[in-house]
Amino acid sequence: MRPLLTMRWEHLLFLHWPVDPDRVGETLPEGLSVATHDGRAWLGVVAFTMPDIRPRGSPYGLSFHEVNLRTYVRPESGGPKGVYFYNLDANDWLGVLGARAAFRLPYYHAEMRLSRVDADTTGGSVDHDPTFRFLSRRRHPGADPARVDLVFRPTGDPAPGEPGSLDEFLAENYRFYTGSRPWYCEIRHDPWPLQSAAVTVRENGLFEANGFEPPEGDPLVHYTAALDVRAGRLRRVDD
Repeated sequence: MRPLLTMRWEHLLFLHWPVDPDRVGETLPEGLSVATHDGRAWLGVVAFTMPDIRPRGSPYGLSFHEVNLRTYVRPESGGPKGVYFYNLDANDWLGVLGARAAFRLPYYHAEMRLSRVDADTTGGSVDHDPTFRFLSRRRHPGADPARVDLVFRPTGDPAPGEPGSLDEFLAENYRFYTGSRPWYCEIRHDPWPLQSAAVTVRENGLFEANGFEPPEGDPLVHYTAALDVRAGRLRRVDD
């Protein structure tokens, strides 16, 4: 794969909740089916920052925060499991417009902030276990003003998901699918160095903004400090 974009993702937080596969299937475009693990579909809220996202050949890059709501799918015609995005909110208008044009993705502009929290609200030591707060409020014209407010503290040692495990199912996806035909884009990176994390979900408006009931119970949580990523160009599934 010849990369179209190179990116660095930092302070990435995965929050996942199990969902009825039939409910998820109702929301997918023709040509995609729900991917499940042990009979369950999953919806994930993923928040992170990209300090350097750069088109091929460009000496300049963009930097912005992002939060998305996703699930996991397979093309009905056959092919690898991948990510399907319901929304991708980012705090850079140029990045939003570019991603909508180049990748046909449902990007929305939002106000966002990722900051170090001085007073730890999740039980860790401020000196040795840094706590972060991720805030997002969508400002895209005509879109639901979805809000996200997360406080989190990484814990444990980083390690890749075991083959066949739920951790691997949720993290190791090397395509995303979009559009109604559908289209796909290949993604390349090293295996995710996953850590556990303590999280307080103060607000999560992304489920309701995308027509889902608010999630029940605590999420399954993973954290990664940093990962370098490459993305190819958009292709049709039947190409």
